[in-house]
Amino acid sequence: MAKTDSFFIRKSIELTGSAYVQTEIDLGAYVDALGKAVLRIHNIAVQYSDPAGRTPDITASTNASADFQLATQSQADMVLAGTNKSVVSSGRICVYNEDGSNGVPTYVSQELDIAPQEWRNGYLIGVEQMYLGGARTASGWVDNPVVSLVMECTSESLSKEAAMALALSQQ
Repeated sequence: MAKTDSFFIRKSIELTGSAYVQTEIDLGAYVDALGKAVLRIHNIAVQYSDPAGRTPDITASTNASADFQLATQSQADMVLAGTNKSVVSSGRICVYNEDGSNGVPTYVSQELDIAPQEWRNGYLIGVEQMYLGGARTASGWVDNPVVSLVMECTSESLSKEAAMALALSQQ
């Protein structure tokens, strides 16, 4: 299989309550370990919104945050990228509403702290399922925050070099 032109994989997750939530991303159409087909993620763009795609409201005079992670293995909670090789990407949004009434945040800080676009060759994926998960603060949000990812990817053959990279870096 030759390297393909880039295509996009999209997935969203609504963060409800303060417990960690997770959803699967099926990559079976792109990854076939026996057929030596793998996926390379080159870029991830993140959108934080409410369930309608608008800016989520937060309560008056308060702050709130929401975190996400994209991993190659199922997780029960947020994990550390320094000790868990399954983490592909992670980030967060921190918001503050200085107004005396509920509404859109006055201040917003968004961070994509781990992202494939930071690596020279993107991030090679050799599993048929990925997991998008996240958690939010219990208070502060009027609307549940939704984390939406758009991943720019290519599909390619698994070379000996790529197989070694997979074995050394993840799964």
